[in-house]
Amino acid sequence: MSTGLSLGRIMQVVRKEFIQLFRDPRMVRFLIFPPLIQLIVFGYAVSTDIRNTATFIVDLDQTRQSRELVDRLTASGYFRVVGQSSRPAEMTAALDHGDARVGLEIPAGFAADLSGNSGASVQLLLDGTNSNIAMTVKGYAEQIIMRYGLESGAARIVMPVDLRERAWYNPDLASRNYNVPGVVALLLMVLGLLLTALAVVREREIGTLEQLMVSPLKPRELIAGKIIPFALIGLFDLVLITTLALLWFRVPFHGNFLFLFGSGILYLLCVLGIGLLISTISRTQQEAFMAGFMFLMPAILLSGFMFPVAGMPPLFQYLTLLNPLRYFLEIVRGIFLKGAGPATLWPQCLALLIIGLGVLNIAAFRFRKTMV
Repeated sequence: MSTGLSLGRIMQVVRKEFIQLFRDPRMVRFLIFPPLIQLIVFGYAVSTDIRNTATFIVDLDQTRQSRELVDRLTASGYFRVVGQSSRPAEMTAALDHGDARVGLEIPAGFAADLSGNSGASVQLLLDGTNSNIAMTVKGYAEQIIMRYGLESGAARIVMPVDLRERAWYNPDLASRNYNVPGVVALLLMVLGLLLTALAVVREREIGTLEQLMVSPLKPRELIAGKIIPFALIGLFDLVLITTLALLWFRVPFHGNFLFLFGSGILYLLCVLGIGLLISTISRTQQEAFMAGFMFLMPAILLSGFMFPVAGMPPLFQYLTLLNPLRYFLEIVRGIFLKGAGPATLWPQCLALLIIGLGVLNIAAFRFRKTMV
């Protein structure tokens, strides 16, 4: 009697899964439209670019130079004047009540100081409630004000260091080019993990899983047959949302599509294994959904999607080494923006392979034990 796996039996389970999935038209719509809608929503919503920041102006100089400085700020698109006054107390009140995030006070004598040898000064007040926004806006304002000062006093100012900045891979510094590939990885995890966990638990609830276990199917054949359909669906969604990212958001793609597809298989191996593991510890679909949610939130926070891994405490940096989302984020962003290939990203691919095989083996062991 052969102890090997039967491809024929596995394909029969795969066929059953596809029939069961596509029997409900709502499931077909769920697999296609929500990923597209979520990519569009996240693509626009997840952005670190700050635009039209509410700004209050106190111009005590009232000269051409002071008006030019204000015009420079508003023309950049980063600042929007919501109020002007000749009383600094009104600017303070606007910041206190949340009517403005930035306050700019131009003192009397600004134009005269700008044309003199001592140099001019202005006061910039920031609402630091959200420190990330405050630091970003501070950087924008400093660049605009310093550039205006240099241009206005170019004949008198000699810079000790000629600093020339150049951004590689994302020359426009557009956060969307960085975030949209990350959303692709995030959506694949959500879809693959929840679909696998909920589908297996649903079969346990209605009793069909026990019927499969008393059939000639071996446990490994059943597991393979349950996972392959969701892997194919995940790869379809990968192609679908990647195409949308390129055509809708115009995210630059400098890498190789085949390498992205191959690394996506390794990533789905991890995600589906985690979904299968969740199904072994859940008795109802509600339990599976809650367990998936409890895994997703830490996985997202510890992936580098929102916060850089290097800025985390050492303990949490070590925990990220077990997170497949971290590695696939590095892969997909490297492929999109840098054109990186296997020679550069092989450590991340190897990590995904090790995690995927490890999780699948643990899930398969628990799956067999729960059905005994």
